[in-house]
Amino acid sequence: MGTPKVFESEYKFCSILWENEPVGSMELVKLCKERLGWSKSNTYMVIRRLAERGIIKNENAVVSALVTKQQVQVAEIEELMETRFDGDVPAFLAAFTKQKSLSDKQIEEIMKIIDSVKE
Repeated sequence: MGTPKVFESEYKFCSILWENEPVGSMELVKLCKERLGWSKSNTYMVIRRLAERGIIKNENAVVSALVTKQQVQVAEIEELMETRFDGDVPAFLAAFTKQKSLSDKQIEEIMKIIDSVKE
C-alpha cells in the first residue's frame, strides 16, 4: 500500500506538524488556531481522521507524523502524472516549463537530477 492521500486542508495541517513534531496536541491546537483559524474541535477532528488513516499518530497527547512531507509530495505527483499525463514524464515537464520561466539555477538543478538518474 502506498502513501495515503492527504487533502489540501490536511496538508496545511501536516505542514505545521512537520515543522513542530513531535508536538503536544494542545500546542498543535494553538498553532492551527494561529495559522489556519481552526477551532479546537476542528483540529481534534483532523487529528483523529489522519490518525485513523495512518498518516499521523497521537499517543499520550503527543502528535507526530507517520509519513514524511516528501512521501506525500511524491504520492501527489505520481497521482497527477497518472491521471493527467498517463505517466508520461516528458509531457509533464513540457507542460510545466511552457507556463513557468525557470532560472538558470533551477535548470542546473533539474539537469543534476536527470544526470543522477542516468548513472
